[in-house]
Amino acid sequence: MTDERDDDGHEFSSGQGVDADYDAFTLDPPELGEDPSRVDPVDSRALTDELDRRNIGSEDVDVEQLIDVGLSYMGINRFEEATETFERAARFAEEDSLEAQEAWVNKGAAHAQLEEFDQAIGAYQEALRIDEESEHAATAETNLAYALWESGRSEQALEHAERAVEADPRFAEAWYNRGFLLVERGLAEDSVKCFDNAIRLGYRDAGVLEEKARALEEAGEHEQAEEVADRAEELRRETEEQLIEEQTGQAPGPGGQAGAAGRGGQPGPGGRGGQPGEPGSQPGAGGRGGQDGEAEGPERELQGEGPEGF
Repeated sequence: MTDERDDDGHEFSSGQGVDADYDAFTLDPPELGEDPSRVDPVDSRALTDELDRRNIGSEDVDVEQLIDVGLSYMGINRFEEATETFERAARFAEEDSLEAQEAWVNKGAAHAQLEEFDQAIGAYQEALRIDEESEHAATAETNLAYALWESGRSEQALEHAERAVEADPRFAEAWYNRGFLLVERGLAEDSVKCFDNAIRLGYRDAGVLEEKARALEEAGEHEQAEEVADRAEELRRETEEQLIEEQTGQAPGPGGQAGAAGRGGQPGPGGRGGQPGEPGSQPGAGGRGGQDGEAEGPERELQGEGPEGF
């Protein structure tokens, strides 16, 4: 069968060609800027991060808003998504800026929630590399102390707990951490002073009083230790009753008493939330409550610090 168009004898225009600077279409992938030898082959985000930088300029990203998104993920306990969001915020922030440091601190807090303490330590160390004297430094130091202690590196943990109180002498949780680690080293009298500082700065919690009572006991102050332990038990009972009343709308009846519930993270400067442990708690929106305790009382753990920005 003959094509009718061939019979017409019509001459089609060959066009005027393209400009000399025209880039020919190709299916080949673009040249990426990363050195393949420096990219972890199991890092699934390496390519997407590079493409982000190619397609989205830093000036087009509101880093502060991106950090807020990460904090929102923390508030609903989606910690893996939070780590990814904070890392992107750090990448898009101006290099070594205060926003980048804040993102790294928050990334560390999210990793700690997932009990990924090696990654948390790395994030806090990166934050401190940026600036060891900024408004976020004390949080990074005390969080690093917590992560190191969870990793079994108590000597290094004490060093960073010391730096935290030096960076911010009015940081109550940092004083608690220092006291906790000192009593672990047998320095009971010094630890009592730290717990007193934490309490004076507003960290009033049954768990803090219990740690102080333990330190007093080891320092040989048995009578005072008993008094502090009684106050701790009374405070814990009041907290439990208040929690039940808030949840049910009525006070507990005779003999009705909740288990030893963990405290929400005490907000400090900048609204710092809590982190895992007793008397600590998981960081969430302002510090999410800890795990319900059993009759034998809470497990002793170091106080961590939650994400910046709550």
